[in-house]
Amino acid sequence: MIPMLDALKHWARALRRDTLALYLAARDPRTPWYAKAWAAFVVAYAFSPIDLIPDFIPVLGYLDDLILLPAGLWLALKLIPAPLMEEHRRAAAILAEKPVNRTAALVIVALWIAAIGLAIWLAAATVAR
Repeated sequence: MIPMLDALKHWARALRRDTLALYLAARDPRTPWYAKAWAAFVVAYAFSPIDLIPDFIPVLGYLDDLILLPAGLWLALKLIPAPLMEEHRRAAAILAEKPVNRTAALVIVALWIAAIGLAIWLAAATVAR
């Protein structure tokens, strides 16, 4: 059981390091524009203090953390040239703090407000019939 726990800890550290490396790659002018755009999206979501699917929702709450984020990260890593990514991985290993993206948090809050507004509007339209 302990080796499995160690493997999970190693995977989590690698995920964090790669997310920081993506942050650096998204700001690097040598990164292709399409990779930069996808990396910026993934990093903004990863560093956002608010999840698209809140963690308190059973099962689905952790879906983004366990599947969506690693899948987005994997795609971003495939789009960035390997030597450039290795350079940013070395730099990310040195960084201790992750940046906080308040803009991404505001976008997610706006999406939730829009979804709630749409649900209220649909409910009102259904009752009015």
